Amino acid sequence: MKKTTILTILFLTILLTSCIEKNQNLNFAGEDKFSALELEKIPENLVLNDTTYVPIYSDIYNETKDTRFNLTATLSLRNTSLNHSIYITSIEYYNSSGKKIKEYLNKPIVLKAMQSVEYVIEENDTSGGTGANFVITWSANNKDVAPIFEGIMISTNGQQGISFTTKGVSISRK
Repeated sequence: MKKTTILTILFLTILLTSCIEKNQNLNFAGEDKFSALELEKIPENLVLNDTTYVPIYSDIYNETKDTRFNLTATLSLRNTSLNHSIYITSIEYYNSSGKKIKEYLNKPIVLKAMQSVEYVIEENDTSGGTGANFVITWSANNKDVAPIFEGIMISTNGQQGISFTTKGVSISRK
């Protein structure tokens, strides 16, 4: 009887914890690594507004169209300015069909001069497919600001390793 109760509790614990969506913003200590960057609202009268498209590959074809190689993908957001902040209002993740899978921000975030952040799509998450992408909406108070938004994909399988990068491109600079 006691063994059955323990097994039932163990089963229910596993079942309930497997249904909880993992928060992508948590670091290894379980802290939200972006909460310190959050703003209630961005400053008014920003002079540069842009939307950047970054291709991401959560998996790629391997040998045939029916065989895929899963990848860990990192979206890296880097403010390259020595003096100015950038304000990111939206980070959206889309799959190969163009369907939005996830919105990563609940509030705008600020990247101060030379600051960077990253988001990771884990290797076992193939929801994006071979044509996944991020769309980042951002602003700055200086027209010369030129952040770098890129994707870094990496994986290993046995003795085979693969890694490559993609660069973000502006799709609506204003």
